[in-house]
Amino acid sequence: MIRITLPAILFICLSIGQVQVHAADEAKRRPNIVFILADDLGWRDLSNEGSTYYESPYIDRIATGGMKFTRGYATCQVCSPSRASILTGKYPPNHGITTWIGDAAGKAWSGRGRHDSHLPAEYDRNLRASEITLAEVLRDNGYRTFFAGKWHLGSKGSWPTDHGFDINKGGWDVGSPRGGYFSPWQNPNLEPGPVGESLPIRLGRETAAFIEANRNKPFLAYLSFYSVHGPIQTTPKLWQKYRDKAEAAGLAKERFIFDRRLNVRQVQDCPIYGGMVESMDEAVGIVLNKLDELGLADNTIVCFTSDNGGVSSGDAYSTSNTPLRGGKGRQWEGGIREPFYVKAPGVTKAGSASAVPVNGIDWYPTLLELAGVAVPKQQDVDGVSIVPLLKGGTIAGRPLYWHYPHYGNQGGEPSSIITQDDWKLIYYHEDGRNELYHLREDPAEQDDLAKRHPRKAKALRARLDAWLKTTGAKLLARDPVFDSAKREARWESIKTKGKNGLEKRHASYLAPGYKPNKDWWGSAPVD
Repeated sequence: MIRITLPAILFICLSIGQVQVHAADEAKRRPNIVFILADDLGWRDLSNEGSTYYESPYIDRIATGGMKFTRGYATCQVCSPSRASILTGKYPPNHGITTWIGDAAGKAWSGRGRHDSHLPAEYDRNLRASEITLAEVLRDNGYRTFFAGKWHLGSKGSWPTDHGFDINKGGWDVGSPRGGYFSPWQNPNLEPGPVGESLPIRLGRETAAFIEANRNKPFLAYLSFYSVHGPIQTTPKLWQKYRDKAEAAGLAKERFIFDRRLNVRQVQDCPIYGGMVESMDEAVGIVLNKLDELGLADNTIVCFTSDNGGVSSGDAYSTSNTPLRGGKGRQWEGGIREPFYVKAPGVTKAGSASAVPVNGIDWYPTLLELAGVAVPKQQDVDGVSIVPLLKGGTIAGRPLYWHYPHYGNQGGEPSSIITQDDWKLIYYHEDGRNELYHLREDPAEQDDLAKRHPRKAKALRARLDAWLKTTGAKLLARDPVFDSAKREARWESIKTKGKNGLEKRHASYLAPGYKPNKDWWGSAPVD
């Protein structure tokens, strides 16, 4: 018989207690991460970014509670490439997804009746299994990982749970909410709630429930909204609020101008879209309030950004990015500049801001450093950790690159871009021309300096060409049946008949008594 004395029992109990305390301290020191990604939200679509029409108090709390980057960028002007870059730390040519998954490429593009001069390049339709995603790295280092909302990085076999997420609520093939923003929706990975339940609110609640269930262990909660992607839908109550707000500010007589290939919205006054921004913001509030309620806010990193610019042309034509030019799908700043916020307790100073250009490729190394986890040697990331900036320091200057060998549904042109310091060069693949802008002096990109500064344009172009060659970037091919007269006729029709139709439709959204259908997309009981 083995006898255990009282001192031995006390020693064992004390040792166990010390191990438990040590484990608890370790867990406490490891920060939780809440990463919030909006879809199609423009740089100017938040009140803290200067919008006087939309209201976003909860998202603004993230911006004012940490560091806001005034030149934060997505890696592409459309969604899937940017989303893949966040999870891999790579530029689109290096992870293979260079346009939204489902977009036509090659000869298939000719069948769209666009009469474009070139055939878009091919691209990967699924996030590669070989990529070691941010979620995989954190999961393998003791984090519980959760995904909610829009995925759009591949079909079954390439869903969130195939790329490092323990739980998936709503992520699958498609990029827009099939069935709309009010239950019952059509999503194999998110059961419909009560009739009329709001999709963003549901995603916020699912995220909050995950946080509560995993409060005692480090977690990554990745809340990836379908909002504010089309179709634009809201409730009658929110429509009325933003309809009245637009009227009080004075209704615009015209909302659109024709810029290059499509009409572009210049005014923020769409009451349906205003309601969508508020609903998404309310969902963010559900998550932030849960962190406060559970006492986790002081040990949780909260990030917020968007995947591409606001939809000012094409799709729902729902917002304006002015003073920036263009929007989603386009090569100007309105298509790629985003809200970019990091609130990291003990690292960031509340109310701080940085004008250093940062990019979606930087999330991967930054969040891993904040979590105390090394970037895997097998994952050759393009981004850099911006933790020194978060602490008020500096990082080495660098160029940033974009490559989009496709045509945007929103009027975007096949192009590649380089920015360095305050200069931006856009190279157009259709005709080989360059545009050169100085963003500090001309943020609206109205004054093309390529002919006045040929040496600067040549130097930037040479560096861009070298990057395209190094990455093995895929290029377009000329369409052998291209008819320039048909293309010009199409653009003229868009400029005249198309603009008239847009003006009428968007004015109707503000008409007293506006009713889109009998039940407001199921958001309220039928009258």
